[in-house]
Amino acid sequence: MPNIRLPDGSVRQFDQPVTVADVAMNIGAGLAKAALAGKVGDQIVDTSYLIDQDVDLAIITDKNPEGLDIIRHSTAHLLAYAVKELFPDAQVTIGPVIDNGFYYDFSYKRPFTPDDLLAIEKKMLELAKKDEPVTRKVLPRDEAVAYFKSINEHYKAEIIASIPAGEDVSLYSEGNFTDLCRGPHVPNTGKLKAFKLMKLAGAYWRGDSNNEMLQRVYGTAWRNKEELDAYLFQLEEAEKRDHRKLGKQLDYFHMQDDAPGMVFWHPRGWVIWQEVEQYMRAKFKEYDYQEVRTPTVLDKTLWEKSGHWQNYRDNMFVTKSESRDYAVKPMNCPGHIQIFNSSLHSYRDLPLRLAEFGSCHRNEPSGSLHGLMRVRGFTQDDAHIFCAENQVEDEVATFIKMLYEVYTDFGFKDVIVKLSTRPEKRVGTEEAWDMAEAALANAIKANGLSYDLQPGEGAFYGPKIEFTLKDSLGRLWQCGTIQLDPNLPERLGAEYVAEDNSRQRPIMLHRAIVGSMERFLGILIENYAGAMPVWLAPVQAMVLNISDGQADYIRQVVEKLKKNGVRCDFDLRNEKITYKIREHSLQKMPYLLVAGEREMQNGQVAVRTRKGEDLGSMSLEAFIERIQAEIAAKV
Repeated sequence: MPNIRLPDGSVRQFDQPVTVADVAMNIGAGLAKAALAGKVGDQIVDTSYLIDQDVDLAIITDKNPEGLDIIRHSTAHLLAYAVKELFPDAQVTIGPVIDNGFYYDFSYKRPFTPDDLLAIEKKMLELAKKDEPVTRKVLPRDEAVAYFKSINEHYKAEIIASIPAGEDVSLYSEGNFTDLCRGPHVPNTGKLKAFKLMKLAGAYWRGDSNNEMLQRVYGTAWRNKEELDAYLFQLEEAEKRDHRKLGKQLDYFHMQDDAPGMVFWHPRGWVIWQEVEQYMRAKFKEYDYQEVRTPTVLDKTLWEKSGHWQNYRDNMFVTKSESRDYAVKPMNCPGHIQIFNSSLHSYRDLPLRLAEFGSCHRNEPSGSLHGLMRVRGFTQDDAHIFCAENQVEDEVATFIKMLYEVYTDFGFKDVIVKLSTRPEKRVGTEEAWDMAEAALANAIKANGLSYDLQPGEGAFYGPKIEFTLKDSLGRLWQCGTIQLDPNLPERLGAEYVAEDNSRQRPIMLHRAIVGSMERFLGILIENYAGAMPVWLAPVQAMVLNISDGQADYIRQVVEKLKKNGVRCDFDLRNEKITYKIREHSLQKMPYLLVAGEREMQNGQVAVRTRKGEDLGSMSLEAFIERIQAEIAAKV
């Protein structure tokens, strides 16, 4: 006679074993209709799961985060069902949930086409409308292998054969389709109402290039049509904002095969880079960082001492000279410790904050490269703080204050904070970890912030805080981080003279705010769709004449703007003014200044914003005052 405790603390008693669906119906018909699964203790189970003892139970609906994963997982199975209906000779392999959706890999005698994709999606909609029950059964491993071989599903048979002998496996069926899966799944296909197939790709079986190339079908699935439409709209907007397209359109940068994963910055793009770098440099000075520069190539022995050679060698570019092995630095930390070690420091010197716009290189796989977002050559706004244990909390709190000022000035108001704590495999004492985690948590709270806990996600040597930006489309970008590290100073022999004249190891705080400069500029370009804020815009004002008679006046206007710190240019081409306005508007310049005969006689300019607003004619002095205020305020 199970007693079932619900999330509100109430208890329901039953005189016989019941399923999750039975309990949901006992609570109410509305909940029974909405139920997708159940959560028994910490385990997510099907609504058909039989409860025969006292348990804690929560009914999972599409309002729960787990519910969306179940919908996506079940939609992947619906995809495989549809493929088998349309292409009976296709073999199914695996179909996991991924961010925002799912995929499924198939083996088939010919490549699927875009028309096939439309047909598969149409079939999925038909099958979903049938509202067929999704049922689970358990078979011994060998019996399941035999079953899938009998229906010519050799990939499934191979997967099951790799499971230890003697174990049982679970199979899920809907209509004529049966698949291997741990589950859970929705109780019927009618629960799947909002999905779309997105694209086709290739994928090697088990990720091994020696195996067959399979066909991967990607899809997305959501709770309802409104969420699906919102996601598709976001994708459409993201496509318009793709920094790779805008980088070419706005003449910011380009990349080419002669330097894979490395950037050729054009003059306009480099202006944005310099504005970001000089802004960060001013922040370094404001917060008492000392800027340094360390070598790009360092001897192998240093990387061995730091542990990078043993653990990171495959991602490092290496070279040789005069029988010595070298590596191009993938990070700046070991170099900064060499600067710290170059002289004897006392406790009075701490905290010591060393910052560097360090040029780093990592041998990323070519398939992972993605414009500015994933590169091989990059520059970090990197810094390391050497401090005593009792200074950690204050240093972290101050860093967080600095970070929020930076993000606000760049237009990011929504920041997600995550604290990653001790992993299972770690070095150091429990007392040291207690101190480190408490210091980071207290620093977050000192800034009045809340945070998400990520248990076990810290590095083996120390916990860290991650800062994730939400952009104008609601996309998340992890940028800033601060990480506590007592390990590297130990490995590389860093020490200082304490107040009692003993030698002590400093705590090293790794910290970055924008992270990779390349990636951050990519984020900025996409966040603003290329229409950079006035203070970052490469050309802040373009000055246009209506006829040749204003050419000399235009030159005088540009000269005065430049003397007042405005980045500007002029267009004196013999073209219609409407054509020039349209052309420069596409370049997303904040202001277009137009001068005809009347403006020239009055010492004025007609001002238009990139949004198409006509601000009318004003004196050049009034415009300069306006734009200088915007630049200063970082509007």
